[in-house]
Amino acid sequence: MKRALFPGSFDPITLGHQDIITRALDLFDEIVVAIGVNGDKNYMFSIEQRKEFIEKAFADEPKVKVTTYQGLTVDYCKEIEAQFILRGLRNPADFEFEKAIAHTNRKLSKIETVFLLTAARTSFISSSIVRDVIRNQGDYTVLVPDSVRVEYPH
Repeated sequence: MKRALFPGSFDPITLGHQDIITRALDLFDEIVVAIGVNGDKNYMFSIEQRKEFIEKAFADEPKVKVTTYQGLTVDYCKEIEAQFILRGLRNPADFEFEKAIAHTNRKLSKIETVFLLTAARTSFISSSIVRDVIRNQGDYTVLVPDSVRVEYPH
């Protein structure tokens, strides 16, 4: 079985993330969307909310599993027997950052990283942009899957 781990904070999942996962379904038998737990970060959404957003977005796709993990991504790959790490690239800056991580992961393990370019229509979307739109009560719904719904504070 070809299993890929798609790690991230997904705070929240965006249409860009959804596009990468959907397009990767043809490449892998299973994609594990793994929400990394980082105690040093302040998240807008709880880990339960983020997991639910992703599970609902892929409710009709049995090849997508959603989990959470702590520690090194390569260690989690070994734990779940994932042979690949899946990453999306939006721009050259993403490539340089992700390349360094991929080289490090390859040095630490035999895990291969597979990069997919984001679709042009979603390449400008990031979770931080979505959070900023939400904080300022803008229409975030054009940037995220339908499963991401938030209540604006009054």
